[in-house]
Amino acid sequence: MATEREETEPRRMSRRSVLVAGTAGLATAGLVLTSATGVLPMADMVGNVLGTSPPPPPGPDGTIIRYERVYSERRKRQVDMVTILPSSARIRQLPVCLLLHGLHGNARRSAPTGLARTLVESVSAKQLPPFAFVALDGGDNYWHENQRGDNSMAMLLDEVPRWMKERGLGDANGVPFACAGISMGGFGALLYGRRRNERGHPAQAIAAISPGLLTSWREMSTRKAFKDTAEWASLDPLRNVDKLGQVPVGIWCGTEDHFIEGARKFIKLAKPEVAYTGPGTHGDSFYRRIAPDVLAFLGKHAPHNT
Repeated sequence: MATEREETEPRRMSRRSVLVAGTAGLATAGLVLTSATGVLPMADMVGNVLGTSPPPPPGPDGTIIRYERVYSERRKRQVDMVTILPSSARIRQLPVCLLLHGLHGNARRSAPTGLARTLVESVSAKQLPPFAFVALDGGDNYWHENQRGDNSMAMLLDEVPRWMKERGLGDANGVPFACAGISMGGFGALLYGRRRNERGHPAQAIAAISPGLLTSWREMSTRKAFKDTAEWASLDPLRNVDKLGQVPVGIWCGTEDHFIEGARKFIKLAKPEVAYTGPGTHGDSFYRRIAPDVLAFLGKHAPHNT
C-alpha cells in the first residue's frame, strides 16, 4: 500500500545560527542553495533580510535559501526555519507563502526538486510577482495539537507572523499571504486556510498538493495523528469544506496516488479554483511536473511588492 514518503532527519544546526550552504548541499536538501559557504551570526542574517547589509551571493540559478533555528513556544522546542528567496526580488516585506511538509518530513525537505529554481526563473522573467517560501518543522501530527503542548498550527498562526515581521517579510504585520503543502502538508494547508478564515483574516490562496485526505478511519488511525474518529472528523477538510470560506484553493493529485479518492471527493465538494488530476504517483516526479502550475496559481494571488 502506498503511504506518505518518509524522510530521514537531517543533521541539526547550532542554536540561533543560519547556514548559507554551498552547492554541495543540493543532493541532501533537494534544492539549489547559495554559493557562499559557512555559518553566519543571527544578527548578520537579520541584517541581510532587512536590507541593512548586502545579502549573501545567490546560487548558480539565482536562488537564496537561508536556514535558521528558532524556538517555538507553541511546539516547546527548537525548529528549523527555511526561507527560499528569489534573489532578484526586493526583500523588504516580500510576500510569504508557507510551505508545509509531509509525514516524517521536515522544513529542509519541504520543497519539491526544482521549485526554488522555477520560482526564481519565473520572477526574473516577470511571469510571477516576487514572493518567498517559508518552511518550518511541524512534526507528524497533521499540523494540529495531537500531542499536548505541541501545537504546530498555533505556531503557524501565532508565532510565524512575529518571526516574519522581525525579518521584514510578509505583510506589515508579518502575516503570510498563502499556504501550500504536500501530502500531510496539504491537509495542513487546508486546515490553516480554515483557521485563518475563522479568525476573520482569510489567506489569499491555499495550494494542496497530493493532500493527505483519507476516507477511512481504519487507515487514518494508523498515522496516530488523531485521538479518535471524532477529533479527525472535526478537523478533516473533507467534512469541513464550508469552513474555508471564499479563499481561492488549488488541488493537484496524481491519478495513481493513494490519496486520489479523497482529492476527487474534495474537488467535487469544494469546487476549487484549480483542480488538477493527471498521471502520476505520490512522489517527486509528479511534484516537479506540476510545480509551474502551482507557482502560477500562487503568483496570481500574491500581493505585488512595489
